[in-house]
Amino acid sequence: MTIPDVAEELNTSTSQIRALIRVGDLPAIQIGGRGQWRIERTTLEDYINDAYQRTNEAIRRGDLPANTGH
Repeated sequence: MTIPDVAEELNTSTSQIRALIRVGDLPAIQIGGRGQWRIERTTLEDYINDAYQRTNEAIRRGDLPANTGH
């Protein structure tokens, strides 16, 4: 998947996806030298599953911020 594909899937910006790649949270490969990045669908699915797990653990610990009404 391309960065725009992943951004659409997660309903976020391409810059957020690039930041996730840059810090190593979302593994990706660069194809060629012109900034063409690809993320495997299974890698994205693993990222999403891990995010759900981290969120559930944070909820159990009470580490999430209070609901802001959104």
